[in-house]
Amino acid sequence: MKTIRSVKKIFKSIPTLEGAGVHLKRAFGYHQVPELDPFLMLDDFHSSSPSEYIAGFPWHPHRGIETISYILKGLVEHGDSMGNKGVIGEGEVQWMTAGRGIIHQEMPRGEKDGRLWGFQLWSNLPASYKMMTPRYQEIKAPQIPEVTLTDGVTAKVICGSVNGAQGPVRDIVTDPEYLDVTMPASSVFEHPVKGGHTVFAYVIEGQAGFDEVKTSIGVETVVLFHDGDGLMIKAGSAGCRFLLVSGKPLGEPVAWYGPIVMNTEEELDVARRELSDGTFIKD
Repeated sequence: MKTIRSVKKIFKSIPTLEGAGVHLKRAFGYHQVPELDPFLMLDDFHSSSPSEYIAGFPWHPHRGIETISYILKGLVEHGDSMGNKGVIGEGEVQWMTAGRGIIHQEMPRGEKDGRLWGFQLWSNLPASYKMMTPRYQEIKAPQIPEVTLTDGVTAKVICGSVNGAQGPVRDIVTDPEYLDVTMPASSVFEHPVKGGHTVFAYVIEGQAGFDEVKTSIGVETVVLFHDGDGLMIKAGSAGCRFLLVSGKPLGEPVAWYGPIVMNTEEELDVARRELSDGTFIKD
């Protein structure tokens, strides 16, 4: 590694209501565009009270993006206009490429004690892929490799690679990496990343220093990095767990209307009109 990335900016997640009344924390979203290009939004839904999430996310459309759901506790039932049906639970991933249009629903269910914990990340698609054929991938926990590194650090590899272990989600146009990293107390995690790619971490347990300055950053915080080709992270006295995500920026205009993200207002108008007249879903 030649250049260790330093911390560019941090965002503290904020409470938000979404869907039919789901209480969640929004780590970043509309107001951070285009700082995290190609990523648009990250939501953290974490609750022990079913009343805060049971209404879920009933049928709604998407176009022009990918939605990535990762579950730590509880489960989420999925159904969509392509006929896909499934349930993802602990340690599992739903990677949905909406492309030219899909209508789906996501209905969360907690564990026996009511606990639910998961994340949904939105990743943008470039203009040339926004109207691609929709695709749905359901990744079960045994498919996700877990790599043990120096100092007892472990990394679950959803997308990308760590020490030769390749994640099960592949052939994604923005060339993303998505890791779930757990660090014991005072351990060090060194990891190469691609220069020019957007890289961020989202802290979900404990705290760590995310660059050579080693300023302690705690839970429910997004850490956005400057450019470089490596990371060096040191866990605090209680250890740390974080999601590490990177991807190739698109550098394109963003026109955003709820669950639809295109490049121009005219394209949004087309989507709204098609939703109104029943032609949104393409054969």
